[in-house]
Amino acid sequence: MIKLISYLLIAFFIVLASAVLAVSFGAVNISSGDVLSVLWSLVGGDSDVAEIKQRIILELRIPRLILAFLTGAGLSLAGAVLQMVTRNPLADPYLFGIASGASFGAVLVIASTTGAGLTGLAIGQMGITTGAFIGAAFSVLIVLSLAGRGVQIERMLLAGVAASFMFSAGTSLVLYASDPEAAASLLFWTLGSFTRANWSNLLVPSVVIIFCLILFLGYSRALKAVLAGDETAKTLGVNVVRLRMGMLLLSSLLTATLVANTGGIGFVGLMIPHIVRRLLQAHQQYVLLACVVFGGVFMVWVDVLARSLVANNELPVGVITAAIGSVFFLLVLRKRSWIDS
Repeated sequence: MIKLISYLLIAFFIVLASAVLAVSFGAVNISSGDVLSVLWSLVGGDSDVAEIKQRIILELRIPRLILAFLTGAGLSLAGAVLQMVTRNPLADPYLFGIASGASFGAVLVIASTTGAGLTGLAIGQMGITTGAFIGAAFSVLIVLSLAGRGVQIERMLLAGVAASFMFSAGTSLVLYASDPEAAASLLFWTLGSFTRANWSNLLVPSVVIIFCLILFLGYSRALKAVLAGDETAKTLGVNVVRLRMGMLLLSSLLTATLVANTGGIGFVGLMIPHIVRRLLQAHQQYVLLACVVFGGVFMVWVDVLARSLVANNELPVGVITAAIGSVFFLLVLRKRSWIDS
């Protein structure tokens, strides 16, 4: 219990420090002291920060910070669960085809609405999220159907990569068929961005992540049993097929919700669970909670890089995570090849 409290305090300090520092970065220079002053005013304190800076902090940067944290936390959580149920350390919503399916569903819903370009956003965030979930769920069905009888774990990742390429091709086709202005905007959106963050679109991702986290924690013992092998899990009374299908659908819901709000962001679900397991060592019971914290903090700082690397411009978040994640992926493959040899 003492160790758990210590971990929680450390996590709280890391999240708070990252939040204050990240909000300070941007086109308008805002000191950490001003950020703390504005946050203090929210609980009844006095603040002498200029009104324009208060609006920037409260209406622009804090919603963006929260959405970035939710995205990193959710994708890391989905990646950790996928790696557990497939017993494959390379499983990830992006490589598994779930993120590509969700992107295809969301883009198709937006592009198929009347009017040109992003006027399709008038259908509402729930419509885009529904389209993204249908695409993600369809990707899961394709992967399971290609995995063979008994759901062969070794074939699932290959099936996921094939599904990812297929949905990526579909997304490219939709973008090609759209008018140039809409295609340019949608292309930037599919590469991942937090520019549309506002207080009104934070509720759905927050509820979905909390809901999925509670269920994942509730089934944590069953997930650990599956890690030991299907036969061992069945001996312990776990319905492996039902558990795997349920976890895949929950991961699809989680990924689809985030993709509908931020676009496609890859490799986060691959990197963070690996790093967390290495850091925790003997305390693997905290992997899921640690993925939420480290994944969220990681994405917050990736967003800071996206806003800071190029002066007076912003890079797509997905480009940065893909650059980091691809190198990480190659390192994991190289390490596995050493072990196998």
